[in-house]
This record gives sequence, C-alpha cells and structure tokens, in this order.
Amino acid sequence: MKPHQEQEEDEERLRQRKLEESLEIKSLRRIISAYLNYPEAAEEDVKRYERSFRKLPPSHKALLSHYPLKFQSLRRCISINSYFIFNMLQAFEPPLDMSQDIDDCGELHFERPPDDGNVCSHESTTARGSCSKLDEACCGEPSNVMSKLEEGLTANEEVQVEGCHGSDPGSCLAGEENNKRAAECCGNHVSDSNGNVLSSPRDWLDPSFQLHVPLVDVDKVRCIIRNIVRDWALEGQKERDQCYKPILEELNSLFPSRCNKSPPTCLVPGAGLGRLALEISCLGFVSQGNEFSYYMMISSSFILNQTQNAGEWIVYPWIHSNCNSLSDSDQLRPVSFPDIHPASAGIAEGFSMCGGDFVEVYSDPSQVGVWDAVVTCFFIDTAHNIVEYIEIISRILKDGGVWINLGPLLYHFADMHGQEDEMSIELSLEDVKCVAFDYGFEVESLPSAHAGIFDFDILQNRYFAAFWTMRKKSAAAEKVST
Repeated sequence: MKPHQEQEEDEERLRQRKLEESLEIKSLRRIISAYLNYPEAAEEDVKRYERSFRKLPPSHKALLSHYPLKFQSLRRCISINSYFIFNMLQAFEPPLDMSQDIDDCGELHFERPPDDGNVCSHESTTARGSCSKLDEACCGEPSNVMSKLEEGLTANEEVQVEGCHGSDPGSCLAGEENNKRAAECCGNHVSDSNGNVLSSPRDWLDPSFQLHVPLVDVDKVRCIIRNIVRDWALEGQKERDQCYKPILEELNSLFPSRCNKSPPTCLVPGAGLGRLALEISCLGFVSQGNEFSYYMMISSSFILNQTQNAGEWIVYPWIHSNCNSLSDSDQLRPVSFPDIHPASAGIAEGFSMCGGDFVEVYSDPSQVGVWDAVVTCFFIDTAHNIVEYIEIISRILKDGGVWINLGPLLYHFADMHGQEDEMSIELSLEDVKCVAFDYGFEVESLPSAHAGIFDFDILQNRYFAAFWTMRKKSAAAEKVST
C-alpha cells in the first residue's frame, strides 16, 4: 500500500473516531440534561394538578380540601429528589471531555430518544467506551469501590437529608434552611443562604451545556429513582428475594469450593444499578456487571463509590404518578438508601462495573473462554437479535461454564411500529432452548420461578419468569455427541 493511501486511511479513521466521540458527548450531555431538567419537569406536573383542581366546582373542592397541602408536599419531595440528583451529578466523572467543541457533528434531533433503552424494564443500554478487563470499572476507572473524588461536591456538601419524622413530608428536611438548600440544588448552580451563586466544580454542569430535552428523557430519570428502591432499599428486598436469591443460591450450589487464590469469574450483563453483581461478588466471585445505559451507570457509580453509610440518602419514588395509588401517605412515602454500605458489604477483589453495549464489548476476541458463569436477569429479551446474545454467551464461557437466566421474554423492540429498520427477533421459550442447544448448551436445571414488581399501588405486575441453568459442553463432549 502506498504511503499516501495509508495516510489517508489514518486520517479517515481519526475523523471517524472524532465523529463517534462527538456523538457520544452529545448523547451524554442529553442524559445529564435529562437529570438537570427533572425538577422543572416535576414542577410542571404539580402545576398541571393545580390547574385541574382549580377547575373543580366549589362543592367538589370542599371534598378535596387537603389537596393544596398535598401539592406543597409534592414540591418538598421534588426538592429532596433533586438534592440527591445534583449531588450525584457532581460526583460523576465523565469518561469524555465534556467541554470540547462538538458543533461539527450536526444538530441534535429529538424525534427519537438516544440509544439508551428502556431503563424502566431492567434493560441494559449507552457507552461505547468499554472496559473489558476485570480490573477496570465504569469506562476505564480503577475498580475500587472505596475510591473518593479528589474535589469536593458542593459548598453545601455537609448538608444531610434527615429521616422523615411523622407523616408530613415537609418534616423530612432538618429545618427551613436545609429545605432551602435542597431546593437550591435543583438547578445548575448552588447558592449560599444569601442567594449568592457559588461556582460549581463541574464546568460541564454549566447552564450553557444544558439541553432542553423531551419529557420522555426525564421519564427515564423518574424510572431510575424507582429502580433505586428495587436494588438498594429495604422496600425492594421482597422483589430482590424473588429475582436475585434463586440465582445466588444456584451459583452457591454450582461453585461450592471457592478459594481466594483462584476465584470463579461471573459476568452480569444488563446489571442495571449493580446490586446483583455486588451480591455475586460477596459470594466470592470475580464479578463484573455490564451496563449500556448511562442513566444507570451514573447512578450505580454514585451508590457504589460515593455513599458513606447505609441509609445516607432519601428519595420519594412514587410521587410522579397519581394513578393506582392506595393513599396519599403511600404516594408521599420516603425511602432511604442504600440499605447496606456497598464498600463494607464484603465484596471480593476484582469486582467491577463495565459500561458498554454487551454485543460490542464481549464480541472482542479477548473475551473468548474467560467466564466461569454468565448470569442474565431480566436481560435476554432486551436483544434486537436474541440468537446473537446466546452465541456470545456461549463463546465467552469456559468449557463447562454455566449460564443462569431468570426473566420473561417481553421483547423490548417488539412494538416499534413504523420503524422498519428496527430489528427484533422474538423467539418462543422452546426456540430459545433449541438455539442454546445448537450453541453447545445442555440443561442443568429448569426450576419454576416468578418475579413481582412491588410498588406501593393498586397495580401489581407479576411475571412467571423463565429460570434455567445451562452448562456449556466441552469441545470433547460436543465431538462425541455429534
């Protein structure tokens, strides 16, 4: 090849890398903007409730005389949620230079959400930047759950949100000053008690970087708040017992002799907020969670790396919908988290969270035959092509390695009407098993399982989940069987 051609190809590769990085920065800015837009969007919801209330005839208003107080309570709850969100964002270390000029890659169009999936449905979804080694976490950061930021969080970092005393959500902040400070954290800057704007240690949180995003993006933030309850609060323990406990018991049974010198390795694709991956690590596995959604990764990184003690934070996860609510007290119920201090939970060395698309990250040749176990919990139906997922799981497992799955087949791309280029392969459970057999798996066990979603409302979702353990046959055993 001529030197001139090589130079042109190098320049094209560099241009392509810059374009991809620019697009990823835009996507990440949009996700951060969704978090920052949360208080404003939530306030608009309350204003909508108030407009509807004002339209009632006086006799009907009299029956609902407590509603104005409820609306004010909702605003206080939104402030406390926003306080957590802003502290979380300030602790976030972007894997890319968020200050660089990205105007050369065109305008950002909002007809469709960024490719970060449905965070409400345990879906794995965002960063292309991946960390495929066991000693890396969160897009190349060292896997140290105790790592702390060198910079302070905010001028108000000593402000703590106290536990709720009594039924009035307004009492959940320690006095009027803390209530004011929590509200100040809703924006893109922090003010002192005199209203003077203090400089933020995160330049990329400057208002000039903030985008006005569609409400569907802010809905994902609300879903994250609810998912925090499921993974990291006592209120989510019942659901975790149904979803995670059978998997943990199966791993414990299949790997009874775990030693510190050579611990078994376990991958958890679609790890969400990281609780299952952490619990597997606590069993003595070298555990790695893989997650595609930056919405999830920002939150899980904060909980895993930045929380100082159990019950440190409070959120109000059920305030964003009035539908199917049992009572106002349930809707306004505070939830403290995390229920455990992650750094003190007894994790094994090598625990990590890896950001990136499962197919892209684990198709790398370095992943072939690396893992003793792959655990998929509410994950395999997130695929555009579930056959590809099964192929990769088979490839990355060692001979004799196990694949444990629990979850429904509620294919996430099945209802993408009008999007002809959106691929969705939707197999029956029987076909999933047949494909797995073709890729060298044999069934180890097929116990029945069900999993519920236990929000405090009238509507209760329950899945009769597919739960199995399959073992990858060795190459020698496959030759004999064929």
